Amino acid sequence: MFRSAPLISLTLASVALAQTYSATYLPETAPKTSEQGQSGTNQCGNGSDQNSMCQNVYINSLDDFCLFAPPQPGAGSVIGNTERIEVAWCVQGGHGTRVIPDGTIQGAHFVQTPDYVQVTGVGDFTKINIPQGDEGGELDPHGADGNGNPIGGLVFSNAFGKMAQMHEWTNFMAYNEFCIRACKDGPKAPALCQHIYDVMGCDWNMPGDYSAGSFDSCQGDSGEPMGVYGTSTFHQGQASTPAAHPAPSKSQCQKVNTVGNGQSISAPGVGSTTTATSSGVQASTTTASSASPASSTTASGSSASSGSSVSSSGVPSSTGSSRTLSTTSQSRSTAPPVSSAVSSVVIFASY
Repeated sequence: MFRSAPLISLTLASVALAQTYSATYLPETAPKTSEQGQSGTNQCGNGSDQNSMCQNVYINSLDDFCLFAPPQPGAGSVIGNTERIEVAWCVQGGHGTRVIPDGTIQGAHFVQTPDYVQVTGVGDFTKINIPQGDEGGELDPHGADGNGNPIGGLVFSNAFGKMAQMHEWTNFMAYNEFCIRACKDGPKAPALCQHIYDVMGCDWNMPGDYSAGSFDSCQGDSGEPMGVYGTSTFHQGQASTPAAHPAPSKSQCQKVNTVGNGQSISAPGVGSTTTATSSGVQASTTTASSASPASSTTASGSSASSGSSVSSSGVPSSTGSSRTLSTTSQSRSTAPPVSSAVSSVVIFASY
C-alpha cells in the first residue's frame, strides 16, 4: 500500500492511542506556535502567500477547504518524510495560507454529517509539492508524541455554525488522491476521526466518492467508525484485513463544475505572494496540465484488492478484484482497498 519509508514512519502514530489535545483556539487567538518544535506558525493573517508557513487548515465547504502538504518540492518530500512539517494549502485565499492552484483538484466531494465534515477526491498533487508516485500517508492531531503530524497543525470549521477548532481530524494525502475529515467535538469524535489506521488509506478510513471530473456538496449520514465491526474492533496486526464500511448514504447534493481561486498552476516551489482573483465555485471546468502518467497504484494506499469473505471472528475480510486510478482517464471503482503490507499485521480485539 505505502512505500516502505512512509510505512515505517507512519506506523509510529499507532502508538498514540489515547493522547488527547485539549487546548482551544480560534484563528484570531491562536499563538504563533501551538506546539514545541513546530516548524510553521498558527498566526497566519489574511490573504495568501505561496511561501506561507501557516499550519491552519479549514474545512468550511466545497469551495473553502484546505489540505496539508509539504512546504518544499523534491523527491525527498514524500509524506512519510515531511509529516511533521506540512503546511496548509487552501482552495481559497484569505486564510494566510498557500492556495491550491486551479486544476490541481480534479474531483472533490464535500459531505456534512451530524458529527463531521469530510472532503474526498482526486487530483495532481505534485502541484502542491507531493512527489510523483508517492502513495502518501496520514496527517492527524496526535502523531507518535501527541504533538501532531504536522507538529502544531490546527483545523477549524464553520460548518456547524460559528467558527470553531476541530480537535479530532484526519487527513490522508498522496500524489493523486486526498481525503480529510474533521469531527465535531463530543463523545463520538475520537472514534469517527480515529487516527490509528495510518497505513489503511483513504478508501478504508473514509469511504465515499472519489470520482474525478465532478464536484458536489451533500448532506450525509455519519456512518460507522472506522475499524469497528459490531462488538469487535480491528487493529493493524493480523493476517485478515476487514473490508471497509460501505459509504454512508447522502442526500441534497448540489453539483458545480469545479472549485478554484484564480491562481494558475506553476512549477512546484515557485513561490509568489498572491491574492485570489475569484471566490467560490467556478462556472466552467479548469483544465489542468497534469504530468502524472497512468498508474495502477492508487493514492493513500488505494492500490489493493477487494471483495469479501468472513474471518474467524465474523468480520468481513477483503480479497479479490483489483482497483486502479488512472491519472489519464481518472476512472475509478468504489471497491475498498487491501494492503498486503498490512494484511500480515492485523488483530481483532474485543470492543
